Amino acid sequence: MKISRPYSIIEDKIEGEEILKRLERYARTCYKSEDKITADSARRLIKKLIDRGHESMLEHETITVRAICDRGISHEIVRHRLGSYAQESTRFCNYHSNGIQVIKPFFFEGEKYRIWKEAMAACEKAYDALIELGASPQEARSVLPNSLKTEIVITYNLREWRHFFRMRCSKTAHPQMREIALPLLKRFRDLLPIIFDDIPDK
Repeated sequence: MKISRPYSIIEDKIEGEEILKRLERYARTCYKSEDKITADSARRLIKKLIDRGHESMLEHETITVRAICDRGISHEIVRHRLGSYAQESTRFCNYHSNGIQVIKPFFFEGEKYRIWKEAMAACEKAYDALIELGASPQEARSVLPNSLKTEIVITYNLREWRHFFRMRCSKTAHPQMREIALPLLKRFRDLLPIIFDDIPDK
Protein backbone atom coordinates (compact mmCIF):
# COMPACT_ATOMS: atom_id res chain seq x y z
CA MET A 1 0.00 0.00 0.00
CA LYS A 2 1.29 3.43 -0.94
CA ILE A 3 0.21 6.56 0.95
CA SER A 4 0.28 9.81 -1.03
CA ARG A 5 -0.71 13.44 -0.83
CA PRO A 6 -3.12 15.12 -3.26
CA TYR A 7 -2.02 17.55 -5.96
CA SER A 8 -3.15 18.97 -9.28
CA ILE A 9 -1.60 19.76 -12.66
CA ILE A 10 -2.84 22.34 -15.15
CA GLU A 11 -2.82 20.44 -18.44
CA ASP A 12 -3.03 23.48 -20.73
CA LYS A 13 -0.36 26.01 -21.52
CA ILE A 14 -2.09 29.17 -20.36
CA GLU A 15 -1.28 32.47 -22.00
CA GLY A 16 -3.31 34.69 -19.69
CA GLU A 17 -2.98 37.92 -21.64
CA GLU A 18 -3.95 36.20 -24.89
CA ILE A 19 -7.03 34.73 -23.24
CA LEU A 20 -8.02 38.18 -21.98
CA LYS A 21 -7.59 39.64 -25.46
CA ARG A 22 -9.74 36.93 -27.02
CA LEU A 23 -12.42 37.44 -24.39
CA GLU A 24 -12.37 41.16 -25.10
CA ARG A 25 -12.90 40.53 -28.81
CA TYR A 26 -15.82 38.22 -28.09
CA ALA A 27 -17.40 40.68 -25.65
CA ARG A 28 -17.02 43.69 -27.91
CA THR A 29 -19.07 41.87 -30.53
CA CYS A 30 -22.08 42.54 -28.30
CA TYR A 31 -21.53 46.29 -28.46
CA LYS A 32 -19.79 46.50 -31.85
CA SER A 33 -17.02 48.39 -30.07
CA GLU A 34 -14.03 46.58 -31.58
CA ASP A 35 -12.59 49.97 -32.52
CA LYS A 36 -11.95 50.60 -28.80
CA ILE A 37 -9.48 47.71 -28.48
CA THR A 38 -6.05 48.95 -27.39
CA ALA A 39 -2.91 47.28 -26.07
CA ASP A 40 -4.21 47.45 -22.49
CA SER A 41 -8.00 47.58 -22.85
CA ALA A 42 -8.69 43.85 -22.26
CA ARG A 43 -8.04 43.90 -18.52
CA ARG A 44 -10.32 46.90 -17.96
CA LEU A 45 -13.17 45.46 -20.01
CA ILE A 46 -13.04 41.97 -18.49
CA LYS A 47 -12.92 43.40 -14.96
CA LYS A 48 -15.94 45.58 -15.76
CA LEU A 49 -17.87 42.56 -17.09
CA ILE A 50 -17.10 40.53 -13.95
CA ASP A 51 -17.98 43.44 -11.64
CA ARG A 52 -21.34 43.74 -13.40
CA GLY A 53 -22.01 39.99 -13.22
CA HIS A 54 -21.88 39.65 -17.01
CA GLU A 55 -19.86 36.41 -16.86
CA SER A 56 -21.29 34.63 -19.90
CA MET A 57 -18.34 35.86 -21.98
CA LEU A 58 -16.06 33.72 -19.78
CA GLU A 59 -17.74 30.58 -21.11
CA HIS A 60 -15.84 30.95 -24.40
CA GLU A 61 -12.54 29.78 -22.87
CA THR A 62 -11.78 26.48 -21.10
CA ILE A 63 -8.98 25.11 -18.93
CA THR A 64 -8.20 21.46 -18.22
CA VAL A 65 -6.76 20.29 -14.89
CA ARG A 66 -5.65 16.84 -13.72
CA ALA A 67 -6.35 16.30 -10.02
CA ILE A 68 -4.87 13.48 -7.97
CA CYS A 69 -7.12 13.15 -4.94
CA ASP A 70 -9.18 10.57 -3.08
CA ARG A 71 -12.43 9.09 -4.41
CA GLY A 72 -14.53 10.99 -1.90
CA ILE A 73 -13.25 14.33 -3.19
CA SER A 74 -13.67 13.25 -6.82
CA HIS A 75 -17.36 12.55 -6.08
CA GLU A 76 -17.73 16.19 -5.01
CA ILE A 77 -15.92 17.45 -8.12
CA VAL A 78 -18.28 15.69 -10.53
CA ARG A 79 -21.24 17.39 -8.84
CA HIS A 80 -20.29 20.38 -10.99
CA ARG A 81 -22.55 19.80 -13.98
CA LEU A 82 -20.99 22.15 -16.53
CA GLY A 83 -17.82 20.21 -17.11
CA SER A 84 -16.20 17.27 -18.83
CA TYR A 85 -14.44 14.53 -16.89
CA ALA A 86 -12.16 11.54 -17.46
CA GLN A 87 -11.47 9.48 -14.36
CA GLU A 88 -9.41 6.46 -13.39
CA SER A 89 -11.85 3.56 -13.37
CA THR A 90 -12.03 1.09 -10.50
CA ARG A 91 -14.03 -1.16 -12.84
CA PHE A 92 -11.09 -1.70 -15.18
CA CYS A 93 -7.95 -0.89 -13.15
CA ASN A 94 -6.62 -3.88 -11.25
CA TYR A 95 -4.77 -2.82 -8.10
CA HIS A 96 -3.74 -6.32 -7.05
CA SER A 97 -0.22 -6.50 -8.46
CA ASN A 98 1.03 -3.08 -7.32
CA GLY A 99 -1.13 -2.60 -4.24
CA ILE A 100 -3.64 0.15 -3.65
CA GLN A 101 -2.64 3.79 -3.34
CA VAL A 102 -4.46 5.97 -0.82
CA ILE A 103 -4.51 9.69 -0.06
CA LYS A 104 -3.56 10.61 3.50
CA PRO A 105 -6.15 12.76 5.27
CA PHE A 106 -3.91 15.58 6.52
CA PHE A 107 -6.11 16.11 9.59
CA PHE A 108 -5.41 12.64 11.04
CA GLU A 109 -2.42 12.38 13.39
CA GLY A 110 -1.44 10.06 16.20
CA GLU A 111 -4.06 7.48 17.15
CA LYS A 112 -6.53 8.68 14.50
CA TYR A 113 -3.90 8.21 11.82
CA ARG A 114 -3.05 4.72 13.14
CA ILE A 115 -6.72 3.67 12.99
CA TRP A 116 -7.09 5.08 9.46
CA LYS A 117 -3.92 3.33 8.25
CA GLU A 118 -5.04 -0.02 9.69
CA ALA A 119 -8.41 0.37 7.96
CA MET A 120 -6.68 1.05 4.63
CA ALA A 121 -4.48 -2.02 5.05
CA ALA A 122 -7.59 -4.13 5.80
CA CYS A 123 -9.26 -2.84 2.62
CA GLU A 124 -6.20 -3.73 0.57
CA LYS A 125 -6.03 -7.19 2.11
CA ALA A 126 -9.72 -7.82 1.36
CA TYR A 127 -9.35 -6.56 -2.22
CA ASP A 128 -6.34 -8.81 -2.87
CA ALA A 129 -8.13 -11.82 -1.37
CA LEU A 130 -11.17 -11.26 -3.61
CA ILE A 131 -9.01 -10.94 -6.74
CA GLU A 132 -7.11 -14.13 -5.80
CA LEU A 133 -10.46 -15.92 -5.44
CA GLY A 134 -11.33 -14.97 -9.01
CA ALA A 135 -13.31 -11.74 -8.51
CA SER A 136 -13.00 -9.19 -11.30
CA PRO A 137 -11.72 -5.69 -10.46
CA GLN A 138 -15.25 -4.28 -10.83
CA GLU A 139 -16.50 -6.81 -8.29
CA ALA A 140 -13.60 -6.46 -5.85
CA ARG A 141 -13.83 -2.66 -5.86
CA SER A 142 -16.74 -2.87 -3.41
CA VAL A 143 -14.21 -3.10 -0.54
CA LEU A 144 -12.06 -0.17 -1.69
CA PRO A 145 -12.08 2.91 0.59
CA ASN A 146 -13.08 6.53 -0.04
CA SER A 147 -9.40 7.35 0.56
CA LEU A 148 -8.41 5.43 -2.58
CA LYS A 149 -6.28 7.62 -4.84
CA THR A 150 -7.86 8.55 -8.15
CA GLU A 151 -6.89 10.72 -11.09
CA ILE A 152 -9.56 12.89 -12.60
CA VAL A 153 -9.19 15.18 -15.61
CA ILE A 154 -11.48 18.19 -15.36
CA THR A 155 -12.37 20.62 -18.15
CA TYR A 156 -14.44 23.69 -17.27
CA ASN A 157 -15.02 26.99 -18.95
CA LEU A 158 -13.74 29.99 -17.01
CA ARG A 159 -17.16 30.84 -15.62
CA GLU A 160 -17.52 27.33 -14.17
CA TRP A 161 -13.99 27.51 -12.73
CA ARG A 162 -15.10 30.69 -10.92
CA HIS A 163 -18.12 28.82 -9.56
CA PHE A 164 -15.92 25.86 -8.56
CA PHE A 165 -13.48 28.07 -6.64
CA ARG A 166 -16.24 30.06 -4.92
CA MET A 167 -17.72 26.80 -3.60
CA ARG A 168 -14.62 24.68 -3.02
CA CYS A 169 -12.33 27.29 -1.44
CA SER A 170 -14.99 28.31 1.05
CA LYS A 171 -14.38 27.69 4.75
CA THR A 172 -17.44 25.43 4.68
CA ALA A 173 -15.94 23.16 1.98
CA HIS A 174 -14.47 19.76 2.91
CA PRO A 175 -10.90 20.24 4.24
CA GLN A 176 -9.43 17.86 1.65
CA MET A 177 -11.27 19.69 -1.14
CA ARG A 178 -9.73 22.96 0.04
CA GLU A 179 -6.34 21.20 0.07
CA ILE A 180 -6.75 20.81 -3.72
CA ALA A 181 -8.72 23.97 -4.55
CA LEU A 182 -6.77 26.67 -2.69
CA PRO A 183 -3.36 26.06 -4.33
CA LEU A 184 -5.09 25.69 -7.70
CA LEU A 185 -6.86 29.03 -7.27
CA LYS A 186 -3.50 30.66 -6.53
CA ARG A 187 -2.05 29.26 -9.77
CA PHE A 188 -5.09 30.40 -11.76
CA ARG A 189 -4.69 33.91 -10.33
CA ASP A 190 -1.02 33.97 -11.31
CA LEU A 191 -1.74 32.75 -14.86
CA LEU A 192 -5.01 34.57 -15.53
CA PRO A 193 -5.03 38.09 -14.15
CA ILE A 194 -8.37 39.76 -13.35
CA ILE A 195 -10.60 36.70 -13.78
CA PHE A 196 -10.05 35.07 -10.37
CA ASP A 197 -8.82 37.99 -8.27
CA ASP A 198 -12.15 38.61 -6.53
CA ILE A 199 -12.66 35.06 -5.23
CA PRO A 200 -11.99 34.73 -1.46
CA ASP A 201 -9.37 32.18 -0.42
CA LYS A 202 -9.60 32.35 3.36
